Amino acid sequence: MKRAFELFFRIALFALALFLMKRAIETPLPDVMNLSIILGGALLVYPVVWLGRKILDRHPTAGGAVWITTFVQFAVGNLLGVGAIRAVTTHRDWSDWVLPVPTEIGLTLAIVTGAAVFLTVANLALKGFGAPFFIVLSRKLAADWMYAWTRNPMVLALLAFLLSLGIWFQSVLFVFWVLILFAPALLFSVKVYEERELEFRFGASYLEYKSRTPMLFPRKPRV
Repeated sequence: MKRAFELFFRIALFALALFLMKRAIETPLPDVMNLSIILGGALLVYPVVWLGRKILDRHPTAGGAVWITTFVQFAVGNLLGVGAIRAVTTHRDWSDWVLPVPTEIGLTLAIVTGAAVFLTVANLALKGFGAPFFIVLSRKLAADWMYAWTRNPMVLALLAFLLSLGIWFQSVLFVFWVLILFAPALLFSVKVYEERELEFRFGASYLEYKSRTPMLFPRKPRV
């Protein structure tokens, strides 16, 4: 009964997230509202993550970590996801600074990094029995394949993909948004919250994995 309720709850949250993303794509908004979502979404990640970490530390159990993580990742995923969608769909409105790189290069990079994002999702599903964010929390510590080179290949691939989109759009402001707002907010979430909750759920195995694998930039796995 408990497992069925948890599954239903996650499906409901996932449906809500899809609805919000769909609205973000389809709904025309004034420039002020767009900027509020694009900039404010990334900035709101910090208090959400900080509050989630405080609650997590007060309820240091594996069961508590699962539920707290569900809500934190739902909030972070939507704040960054909706902001990213608005940034992509409205990038032509803030393209005053043109990046002097051929669009063909940006498109090629976007295809390659997009494929990398897909591979990291597949890696997590096959080795960790999970999915991105709150959809399905990993039931096993993913430490093989791409996760043997870096603890966060999905984060690295996603940031590379967004930067590639900025190059494709030839938008200096889009690239600045990724580097100055989106990336720090996402990395803050990973460092402050995600690493802590993985310690609760996987214990010594995660600490050992963490000690031998870099957080972001890949390094050849230690034998």
